[in-house]
Amino acid sequence: MYAGGGSGEVARSVAAVQVSAIEGKAGWLVRNSLTDRLGAGMKQDPRYRLDVRLDEKLQGLGLLSDDAISRERRTLRARYQLVDLRSGTIMLDATASADAGIDVVSSEYAVIAAEQTALENLSHEIADQIVTRVATRLRQSR
Repeated sequence: MYAGGGSGEVARSVAAVQVSAIEGKAGWLVRNSLTDRLGAGMKQDPRYRLDVRLDEKLQGLGLLSDDAISRERRTLRARYQLVDLRSGTIMLDATASADAGIDVVSSEYAVIAAEQTALENLSHEIADQIVTRVATRLRQSR
């Protein structure tokens, strides 16, 4: 799929993908990961646009005897569409999801740091899933 490296057909195609702005902190993280992986912005005249909508949840799970939460689950889901800017057709309409478990400890700082790290890791995982699907779809359309 990546024959020819950075000058290969698929690499040139994914570099022609413009990533739309994504709302929120998670959106900022996912968009940055996507642009890094796609090489987006390398072309002045994009051929495709990638629209992404995120849904994130943080829910408490395990309860201790004093009703304190001992575990959290952070979930990040993305619905995305790849649009051909020349014809306006939607070439790909799909979803990606990832989740992470977080231990809740007595230090609030440690919990906040763990939640932030989980969000960053999930953003990278979502971006990887999206880029793989987009690259595969662009390769099929050649």
